[in-house]
Amino acid sequence: MRMYDLIYKKRNGAELSKEEINFIIGGFTKGEIPDYQMAAFLMTVYFRSMTARESTDLTMAMVNSGERVDLSQIKGFKVDKHSTGGVGDTTSLVLGPIVAACGGKVAKMTGRGLGHTGGTIDKLESIPGFTCSLSKEKFIENVNTIGLALMGQTAKLAPADKVIYSLRDVTATVDSIPLIAGSIMSKKLAAGSDGIVLDVKTGSGAFMEKYEDALKLAQAMVDIGEGAGKKMVAFITSMEEPLGFAIGNSIEVKEAIDTLSGAGPKDLTDLCVELGSNMLLISGLVKTVDEGKEKLREVLATKKGIEKLKQMAKAQGGNPDAIDNPSLLPQCKKLVEIKSEKSGYVEKINALEVGMSSLILGAGRTKKEDIVDLSVGIYLKKKVGDKVEKGESFAIFHTDGDEKKFNEAKNKFLNAYTIGDKKVKPPKFFYARVTKDRVEEYK
Repeated sequence: MRMYDLIYKKRNGAELSKEEINFIIGGFTKGEIPDYQMAAFLMTVYFRSMTARESTDLTMAMVNSGERVDLSQIKGFKVDKHSTGGVGDTTSLVLGPIVAACGGKVAKMTGRGLGHTGGTIDKLESIPGFTCSLSKEKFIENVNTIGLALMGQTAKLAPADKVIYSLRDVTATVDSIPLIAGSIMSKKLAAGSDGIVLDVKTGSGAFMEKYEDALKLAQAMVDIGEGAGKKMVAFITSMEEPLGFAIGNSIEVKEAIDTLSGAGPKDLTDLCVELGSNMLLISGLVKTVDEGKEKLREVLATKKGIEKLKQMAKAQGGNPDAIDNPSLLPQCKKLVEIKSEKSGYVEKINALEVGMSSLILGAGRTKKEDIVDLSVGIYLKKKVGDKVEKGESFAIFHTDGDEKKFNEAKNKFLNAYTIGDKKVKPPKFFYARVTKDRVEEYK
């Protein structure tokens, strides 16, 4: 078997066998296939795409390039959630506790963030003492006893993905649906859950700006997961404006606490109930989505999710008192109100630009070695459709006192808002629910 022949075959539109795909991924991971041939192969995939079977085989080859987490010692159905990311995406901090409070087993591998804010690990580390550096034994014990644990991903999970992504990044092949789907799903499948609920974002603050592309990605990931024997559901949801009101790390934790107390933003609450009800459904804990929603609404009303968050925090070295008293979370040096320069209605928010404003303040990282300031960020007071008066505060900046960073972030933030004369409806939030058999579009 020669790499040249496989590049030629794929270039001409033929389907690769499982053995051929294993040869490519295994050979490149081991350093036996040079970068220039792998780059050529990635470009053929970009232009020729892949069948559902090829995509599954590609993903499993990446899964098998490293360790697979064995969760067989966890009693019951193990369920996970993955989001393609966005601005203010605090979902995991709410979902895990409320699903666990309903009897679900959430064994989640997560990571740090690159971009406008930190990842789930960074956010949780806002809780003093909290660590995601758990042994496998402790991780399993926590899921069995609490129903919930979050552990950092290791480099040993799907290592092929890392080396392939580095090459995709410099060969203009990042935005290939089969390659994106394979990259995401290889790590999720290696993490060992029995079922996965996916939240695929679309809009100005999402990787997939167009709904049609988000749908293709959702379908590809569902097909891969089902092909690997997992129960899968995917949602396509909006990232036309930030999710919730908080963009940062400690302030997102505070918003998650508010949401778990039944007083969170409507869009974040609705999203967590929608995703969570489907996590309960595929876990076999409810018979219908509506039954799942009812259970989760009750958990939010009775604040049982708060107790699960406290239990998880304590079990992972964190101070549970910070959940009852958010003043124990990292606090910024200075709060600054951002005031509107004109009266009118918020017509549009460029979610990505808002996220980049938060990055400038220090809430995220552009390189892995960057240190995230857990205390800074942005709290929105106005979203699309809201009326705003000239001079009225429509956001609060949580800053470290650096005037240069503040002014740069402020200018970018103001340019992200479009204020017009006419009241507009908030953007559509839920677009579609995707399973292996059908696409259900929301009206």
